[in-house]
Amino acid sequence: MLVLSACDRAPVPTSKPHARPDGLVTEKPYEPSARSAALARHYARLQSHLLAQGLLRTGGGGVDTPYTERDVARNFERIAFYDEYVRGGGLQASRDGPDVLRKWVSPVRMSVEYGKSVSDEMKAADGPAVEAYAARLSRITGHDIALSDGAANFHVIFSSEDDRADTVARVRELAPEIGQATMDLVESPPRSIYCLVLTFVGASQPHTINKAIALIRTEQPELMRRSCIHEELAQGLGLGNDSDTARPSIFNDDEEFALLTTHDEELLRLLYHPNLTPGMTLEQARPLISRILAGDPGQI
Repeated sequence: MLVLSACDRAPVPTSKPHARPDGLVTEKPYEPSARSAALARHYARLQSHLLAQGLLRTGGGGVDTPYTERDVARNFERIAFYDEYVRGGGLQASRDGPDVLRKWVSPVRMSVEYGKSVSDEMKAADGPAVEAYAARLSRITGHDIALSDGAANFHVIFSSEDDRADTVARVRELAPEIGQATMDLVESPPRSIYCLVLTFVGASQPHTINKAIALIRTEQPELMRRSCIHEELAQGLGLGNDSDTARPSIFNDDEEFALLTTHDEELLRLLYHPNLTPGMTLEQARPLISRILAGDPGQI
């Protein structure tokens, strides 16, 4: 179609064109900086490389990825009760033992924001993807999760490297309490960080999440952006760690799965089971997890 269009001749004007009015300013189309363009090329090559290896699967699991209730329980413990990074320490890996359960109690209201560089085409793809996924997360967890045009407590920001200054300013506005180590990461993320989510708890309820900010790089191809949506929004609900034993799962750094799997849905259902409450220790939760998975509510 592009070739045929290029062969079309423009119609010959039948009247003299009007002169351009004085002072008329036409907006130049956005051109990515050299750094942003280089990132886009890098992520495009990376996605192609992963797909060629059979990774970034989108089917949610299959006959080649069986799992048992014991697998789900083990993976839930590792993903829900341990932290991937030291809290407030940027990318400093956590070496601590199990913490307590953290999740939302209040309704989750998500907003989608875009940097100035984000195209209308990308907005048309990513906005509905977030809305549909929020609805899916609500169905899975039974928790009130929805996209909102009004006041939000879960902010999903799509932006490029060229939007960095605006993104930093927006994060500071949304969460002035952020420590410097975390802010340094927002200001200068390594290219190995495709996206991230920041979660916050209140002083009076230190184990209840009351705010989250997800940052997603728009230099990524669409499948990688969708993968970021699935992982960061689910992690922002309280599944904050990854585990190399979790399969099929997006909570695993092996990149095998791009989108939420049936196994991951089990983790989310467990997390938002009413008998698992914020602040609960692993020792307190472990017998309940077994009973919930066994489908024995009368013994919970």
